[in-house]
Amino acid sequence: MSNPEKTLRLVMPQWQGGNNPNAYFGSKMLAWLAPESSDKTVEVQIDAPDGRDAVSEGGINHRSALIRQLESADAIIRAESPDKIVVFGGDCLVSQAPFAYLNERYGGELGVLWLDAHPDIKTTGEYPNAHTMVLGNLLGEGDSQFSAYVKAPLKPTHIMFGGLRSDGLTGQETEVINRHNLKVSGAYELNASSDAVVEWIRVNKIRYLAIHFDLDVLDPAKFRSTYFAEPDPLVSPYEFFPEGKMNLQSIARVIEDAASHAELVGLGITEHLPWDAINLKALLAQLPILRN
Repeated sequence: MSNPEKTLRLVMPQWQGGNNPNAYFGSKMLAWLAPESSDKTVEVQIDAPDGRDAVSEGGINHRSALIRQLESADAIIRAESPDKIVVFGGDCLVSQAPFAYLNERYGGELGVLWLDAHPDIKTTGEYPNAHTMVLGNLLGEGDSQFSAYVKAPLKPTHIMFGGLRSDGLTGQETEVINRHNLKVSGAYELNASSDAVVEWIRVNKIRYLAIHFDLDVLDPAKFRSTYFAEPDPLVSPYEFFPEGKMNLQSIARVIEDAASHAELVGLGITEHLPWDAINLKALLAQLPILRN
């Protein structure tokens, strides 16, 4: 009798990649919201937000902490040696260690569906927050220190963007997408049908699939726990990045349809920012009878 497949649930409340302390609580709440399971759950120990300003190291905020946390996640995954991984983030950089491992685990043939309004293929010359570079790292590019931890870079043919806001791409991002001929399907297309994803899987003969689900891909007018739905932000998030335009029902359908045509071995859920809970938590901490 063959051994049953092993799934690891990884809770990684990393916030330094996006330099957003609220992602720490968002990750823990996301793991709590997920259905109960008998699968083993391990939390990566992350430095809690301490209110200090970010320090740029070699063009990346919190570089040293992020490298330590990447190494910790990688060590946990390799010690557990799972067949499948679910990761509850945290910022988008949490997908690097599990997806890099899974591509090794499946002989460099892992397909990756990147459900995100943004491509995450920036460099330090473009932006100082490392969560915008994670897919570039997985391609063997991005930041050289982070990409050095990717032993088997993803095949460009095995990457597809879903819900990407192409109108918000920089010249550098456009160059990477064009040079690698990366497949792109926008929110309008995927809100109507999953056909583009199913065809990508078929054409590239993808057997094993990991999905990166950045909640920023969702329309903030319909789902309020995203960066773009922050009440009364000091700086408008729209100044830097365009918001997502997908809806929950379409995301559920796309993932279900993709998983019916390839074996889903990885799922990373990131950038959960439940603003009402975050603000209520802050209020409760101020009340005299509750304050320690």
